[in-house]
Amino acid sequence: MTTPTAPVRRGLSDGTFGLLLTFPALALFGAVVLYPLIGALSTSVFAQSLVVPGRTFVGLDNFRAVLDGEFWSIMQNTIVYTIGSTVAPVVVGFALALALNSRIRGRSVLRGLFLFPWVIPGVVVSFVWLWIFNANYGLLNGILVGLGLVDDPITWLGDPGTAMAAIIVAKTWASFPWIMVMLLAGLQTIPATLTEAASLDGAGPVARFRHVTLPHLRGILGIVVLLEVIWNLQHFDMIYVLTGGGPAGSTTTFAVAVYDTAFKGFDLGKASALGALWLVLIMALVVVYVRISERGEQA
Repeated sequence: MTTPTAPVRRGLSDGTFGLLLTFPALALFGAVVLYPLIGALSTSVFAQSLVVPGRTFVGLDNFRAVLDGEFWSIMQNTIVYTIGSTVAPVVVGFALALALNSRIRGRSVLRGLFLFPWVIPGVVVSFVWLWIFNANYGLLNGILVGLGLVDDPITWLGDPGTAMAAIIVAKTWASFPWIMVMLLAGLQTIPATLTEAASLDGAGPVARFRHVTLPHLRGILGIVVLLEVIWNLQHFDMIYVLTGGGPAGSTTTFAVAVYDTAFKGFDLGKASALGALWLVLIMALVVVYVRISERGEQA
């Protein structure tokens, strides 16, 4: 007489279980990123206003209007701002990381102090620098006039020749701490034996930096630069608080232009078209950077 066997219970396959685990993240991505992106791209081919209900299909007319307008000057401002706001904090953060990685007194306290600009909200940082650069009662003009370096106060944010540089200085002050922390963490992973061996071989500080430090930090440095480029291409709050895109459009980047077109000009169609072209620029720059990084790693 055979005894009945219990039915075999089939569990979820690994693929199904993995899909269930990733479903909340995929749903969030679709709701927060994919749906607004598709909506914006579809709006770019319609004439749609914030004050007039309904919309009319216009094809590529919005793109033609944007390209015939101030698109190229906006792109130039965006590229200038992105390059300046990426190179300057990377240089400052790298220099401070090298200094804090050496045996200087009070480096633990300095590490905490240098993180202070990073934890302050961007809008608060913007208002602080708005006061520093103020032409009438700003701290910077007060110091320069007091030292006799300038005779009259300078309108840092009201002059097209200095407004972009002032914004880059403010953005550098807010960005260098996280870069410093990332590079400092990378420096601490370099084996001390390599540095000691290079010193014994007669390599000076510059040679050790070039042949030991830089090769080990190439990956971290590449990630830092890539993230800074992407963030700066999209940066909005500091530019808008300090200058609002002025004077005379000299600091108008894509982020400011899209905001002004949509919420001041009430033209959602042109704003979406401008945003679509902005997206293409970001993707092109990222692809070029990744290709260059891959070639550098292969070499």
